[in-house]
Amino acid sequence: MLLNYDPVDAFRSLDRLTGWRGQPGTGMPMDVFRAGDHVLATLDVPGVDPGSIDISVEGNTVTVSAERTAPSDAGEWLVSERPRGHYSRRLTLGRDLDLDRLHASYVDGVLSLTIPVSERSKPRRITVEHAGAPRSIDTSQSADAEHAG
Repeated sequence: MLLNYDPVDAFRSLDRLTGWRGQPGTGMPMDVFRAGDHVLATLDVPGVDPGSIDISVEGNTVTVSAERTAPSDAGEWLVSERPRGHYSRRLTLGRDLDLDRLHASYVDGVLSLTIPVSERSKPRRITVEHAGAPRSIDTSQSADAEHAG
């Protein structure tokens, strides 16, 4: 259902091997889970101007980008640990989600994407016609009983 592709992962692996640590929090940490007939993705983007958040959909790929800028009235920096600049995260989703009905909200530094499961992917019961009269198949009957009637 969810294929997570993040090209930065290759660099993170290299960083782990070499022991190099970049600035803390330079990505968009994300949680994704399914709740009933929706998939919910939450991304941490604290300090980002909501107007800078851009969400685009191409095929079954959702791209989220945002920008955190430095305060314009900053004087001489004494400590600068908070990352700034452009951030981007790409999610490649399965075809069983309805990206046309994706809903996004931003509250307290958390961007939430709610993506409904498409109708064609929801479980459903198939009616089988027998001798011109519709009936449902009962899986509790044995195969011999079905062939006899």
